[in-house]
Amino acid sequence: MRYGILKPASLLFGLLLIIILAGCGKETNRSSDEDRLRIWAHAGQESERTVLQEQVARFNQSHPKLDIQLTLIPEGSYNAQVQAAAVAGELPDLLELDGPFVAAYAWQGHLRPLDKLFDKQLIADLLPSITTQGSYAGRLWAVGVYDSGLGLYGDRSKLQQAGVRIPSLQQPWSRDEFETALQQLSIQDPDGQVLDLKLNYAGEWYTYGLSPILQSAGGDLIERGRHLSADGVLNGLESITMLRNLQDWITKNRVDPNIDDAAFTSRRVPLALGGHWNYRQYQASLGDDLLLLPLPDFGAGSKTGMGSWCWAITAGSQKTVAAATFLSFLLTTEEVLSMANANGAIPATRSAIDASPLYRPGGPLRLFAEQLEKGRGIPRPRTPAYPIITAEFQRIVDRIRSGSDIESVLERAVEAIDREIADNQGYPWRGEVKP
Repeated sequence: MRYGILKPASLLFGLLLIIILAGCGKETNRSSDEDRLRIWAHAGQESERTVLQEQVARFNQSHPKLDIQLTLIPEGSYNAQVQAAAVAGELPDLLELDGPFVAAYAWQGHLRPLDKLFDKQLIADLLPSITTQGSYAGRLWAVGVYDSGLGLYGDRSKLQQAGVRIPSLQQPWSRDEFETALQQLSIQDPDGQVLDLKLNYAGEWYTYGLSPILQSAGGDLIERGRHLSADGVLNGLESITMLRNLQDWITKNRVDPNIDDAAFTSRRVPLALGGHWNYRQYQASLGDDLLLLPLPDFGAGSKTGMGSWCWAITAGSQKTVAAATFLSFLLTTEEVLSMANANGAIPATRSAIDASPLYRPGGPLRLFAEQLEKGRGIPRPRTPAYPIITAEFQRIVDRIRSGSDIESVLERAVEAIDREIADNQGYPWRGEVKP
């Protein structure tokens, strides 16, 4: 594979860093190697780290014959470090992964399927987006304890002043309505910039946040059957038209560059594309004027992003039952809520959603959960080719922002993606799957 595998120098650095980081987690030495379960997780925000460490402590206390040993690895280098450890055969028993990369690790033979390790009632309680993102080649490889929410935040007062209809999940804005809303809002705005697309985020945000707009127009990043080609899809008429709309919003000065990350909180713009992580800050700034809205229907229905960090058992682990026991513990309603309360994300189970003040019916973020429950979430392509797909889409957005010709940009991206897939013979399934 030409993309996603570390070069020798990077591999050596990764292995050295893993050795160093192995001593950075909060670990105890109360048991023998036979009882010890090694876990790696990304070192996200402090509140997430604290909750996970507390969960490990609670589990260890209630399971005296097991000893969970947690190692936290910096998020920015996490995927590279895991790939390096995989090449060296040094993966832990239980591994946290970013959802879109599950297919690549499963195809490479680094994961063990989970579908026969969990109680059927537990799997049935999971949001469909959780099982969808964690599945590949007909098997379930990973499960998360939370999912992500994506939508439009709106400033109620400014929308009402401009005479703009407040959309709902049942009646989202159409393409024409959205274009009209931008025009009406810009008339009352000093600089005409009325939309924050979080272009200051860049990176994976482009694929997560903007590809649902592409899919809502009938386009996509790659064909979704066998994931063998982007030709005719990423460079198809629907994708070209939608990306031209995106470029027009930018060139016509409708989009605030959000350099200070305060376009919405300072009320410079009345509309902001954003996720569940924005809610607390936005609510503190706008109070009762804060609205959570679905993305517009650009022709093929309103869509939303999905997928977040999830857990997988590695293929080389000899402690499958212990790892599954710990995952089942993390998926209890109390533990799901403890993490969701810390990071504001959508609880992974329907039971936890019903108990969440934010996400249960009538809660301020109910829209996020309802979108996923109704199948509006579109997983980022579940293929080992995903790393190059997202890298190419990020380049597409950057080039569109700079005014490049859209059709030429898309042709180059399709060529790169299809060449990668061809170089890997379409990623045929290889090897036996451990039960």
